[in-house]
Amino acid sequence: MSGLRAQRLAARRAERRRAVRRGAMVVAASVVVAAGAVAGVLSAFDDRRGPDQARRPEVSASPRMAPLPAMPSASPSATESASPTPVTSAPRTPSPTPSPSRTRKTRERITSVSPRLYRHPASQVLDWVRAHSGDPRHAVIASRIADQPAAVWFADYSPDTLTARVAAVTSGGAAQGRVPVLVPYAIPGRDCGGYSQGGAPDLDAYDAWIDRFADGLGSGEVIVVLEPDSVAQAECLPAGERADRFASLARAGRVLKTANPRARVYFDAGHSGWNAPGQQAAWLRQAGAASPEASDGIFSNVSNFHTTADEVAYDRRVLDALGGPASLGAVIDTSRNGNGAPPDGTWCDPAGRKLGRTPTLSTGEDRIDAYLWVKLPGESDGCKGRPGTFTASYAYDLASS
Repeated sequence: MSGLRAQRLAARRAERRRAVRRGAMVVAASVVVAAGAVAGVLSAFDDRRGPDQARRPEVSASPRMAPLPAMPSASPSATESASPTPVTSAPRTPSPTPSPSRTRKTRERITSVSPRLYRHPASQVLDWVRAHSGDPRHAVIASRIADQPAAVWFADYSPDTLTARVAAVTSGGAAQGRVPVLVPYAIPGRDCGGYSQGGAPDLDAYDAWIDRFADGLGSGEVIVVLEPDSVAQAECLPAGERADRFASLARAGRVLKTANPRARVYFDAGHSGWNAPGQQAAWLRQAGAASPEASDGIFSNVSNFHTTADEVAYDRRVLDALGGPASLGAVIDTSRNGNGAPPDGTWCDPAGRKLGRTPTLSTGEDRIDAYLWVKLPGESDGCKGRPGTFTASYAYDLASS
């Protein structure tokens, strides 16, 4: 190990030790919250796919995330599973041709494509659209999902190729004068060992992974949704490990914004049915989200279903409790929240959901910077298709509801 490398590792460890001491001094009284769950990344897929499912591309499939109940429970059970068991009932088969009135209502709800956000050309929905031009669902899925810009996830720990893969996305956006949305998702202890377990082997490796991620950001405008559930789900970690994670997240924000001053970095605020705003803000503050050197604000509702109105109100309460400069804002995942969260708390491809507001950087709402499609509509949670795969029947249901 070179002397410079040893110095860097020693500095990181010292920084985390200091963070542990600081965290021990500022931990507030515990708040009773709902048990959180994030579901998993499917690490490999076989070739036994029917025409309803598309192969996962190298960088753009978002992991299956297990939404939490619509409202937090008053006292969660100590034995409650952090990753609910998927529902096994058979998925509903869609009618291949929507009625004229249904089509007209959906068309009125879906607005034009954002002229500013970037649509990456390698995605599962685009693969399906290209391969199934004769499918009766093609026009609906193509116009209402495939044409819309969505986030690109980097959910595998592959440091040797990471910089090039990030650069391929950011340079593509820069060439079109559009803003890509990137999701780094490799924090150690991801999903607290649940369905989405994985990520970097340890925090030193994660810090180095983030350095490589930052090297691919280029110099154009880019939005970074930094590590979904890394803050909201941190209660599963012992206090020392939680402080270490928060120190690495704060460092990640600084590294990303130093590498590209035009990068807008947002930290995990969970969603309106999870932690109380004050509790979430206290953790976010420890993770560096109140510092303009590391953060542009918060994100919420990733892979979830809570209404935009509920998320707007919740995010504003979190921002108020967080403090920091008035420039801090929020971005909201609206990909599947058109009908809100299921009242029974079903998290796995729940029936009756629909697309939410289309992605935009012009929300018209104070302190709400963007509505984004972070979870690509049609990528299954594991009940209507293999986890993480694009499933046309599910996409059609969402787009034609």
